[in-house]
Amino acid sequence: MGEEETTTAIPVPETKPLSERDLRVSDDEREHVVGVLQKAIGRGMIDLDEFTERTDRALASRTRGELNAVLADLAGLYHPAAAVAAAPAYAPPIGYAPGRRFELNAKYSSLVRSGPWVVPPEMVVRNKYGSTKLDFTEAQVQSPVVHIELDAKWGSVEVIIPEHAAVDVNSITDVKFGALEDKTRSNGRMGNPRFVLTGRVHGGSLVIRHPRRGLFG
Repeated sequence: MGEEETTTAIPVPETKPLSERDLRVSDDEREHVVGVLQKAIGRGMIDLDEFTERTDRALASRTRGELNAVLADLAGLYHPAAAVAAAPAYAPPIGYAPGRRFELNAKYSSLVRSGPWVVPPEMVVRNKYGSTKLDFTEAQVQSPVVHIELDAKWGSVEVIIPEHAAVDVNSITDVKFGALEDKTRSNGRMGNPRFVLTGRVHGGSLVIRHPRRGLFG
């Protein structure tokens, strides 16, 4: 009687689905990022040495994660296809949900946002009897245009934007017992990102300026 043949199943290793950051990039995508870097050097965001180093990294990138890392710290400049890869590094603001306007509220106190905070495409800022300061110098801006509705009473509002950005204050409907001063002189001009301000300011001034420079800035 012959021996029975036996077969042993060889386990197949499971493969994890690829994330956006693991996808391969094309030559067109690499060249697009180099073009973005050229805009960055034109705006003074990086110097020539940084441009050369980042260009080399961009041309050597194989995945979207590697390519996006070249632009990750350049506010307002990003590679649209690779932007998804950067999302986990910067969590959205607490209380923000896609499709809804993000709200900041204060009363009898100062309202300040500065540093590397995440800026949604639309936000409402309400403050009564307190000052408001929105500093976008180091902010992680999520879109080329940011809509900000102001509702400030009896308190000043200070908005600080990067040198390469611009504002649009044409839709500020009401300023009472105060003044609107755009020290950047960027209203209506080209800029990236562009901050569109609407709403009203009562009992205080609205000042828009660039970051201060120098030892005592």
